[in-house]
Amino acid sequence: MGTEQLGRRLFALIGLLVLGGCAGQATSDARGWYGNQDGVAPKSAKVYICHGFGCTYKTPINYSRKDLNRIRSILASGKSSPAAERKAIGKAVQWQERRVAAQVGSQNDVGGFDAENSRKPGQMDCIDESTNTTSLLLIAEKNGFLKHHKVSSPVARGFLLDGRYPHATATVTEKKTGTAYAIDSWVRANGAKPDIMPLAKWMEEGSRLGS
Repeated sequence: MGTEQLGRRLFALIGLLVLGGCAGQATSDARGWYGNQDGVAPKSAKVYICHGFGCTYKTPINYSRKDLNRIRSILASGKSSPAAERKAIGKAVQWQERRVAAQVGSQNDVGGFDAENSRKPGQMDCIDESTNTTSLLLIAEKNGFLKHHKVSSPVARGFLLDGRYPHATATVTEKKTGTAYAIDSWVRANGAKPDIMPLAKWMEEGSRLGS
């Protein structure tokens, strides 16, 4: 990652923390995330898949009726409980990553911290991943596919001064309890199962500088 690109990414994530108040960011409107991260919010059944780190590239993908039915079917498998729906959300994220891979060139996207892949088409950092997952979830929410959760804004943790690398994740909030959950697909390669956990726990984790 070049010095300028790294600086922009760190500045954006630090800004989120300062302005948003850590876990409290999840109460924000999810669509507000796009303007801050140079992303494009989904329109109807079209998503703009971010890649290249920091949404350097945005590839439009039109979801067909068949695609929407597939998303609905996946999420319907979790209608029995909030915990089941979170598992289904994870499967939907996996589906999206595989669905768009050929058009985006992201089939070989590397999981986790991979600074050497900055600006490479098809490679994604946490900003890209958070944006793409949020877009999928917003389409699902708009179509009434989510029963137990609402889509909340991505959040960031770590800002160097606390000894942790900056990192961001998509989130959902359970309607009944108001508990926010991280949906973090950045940690693993394309199409792999994302980390899903209470946002409070996610906030406590993270790689320490120098570790």
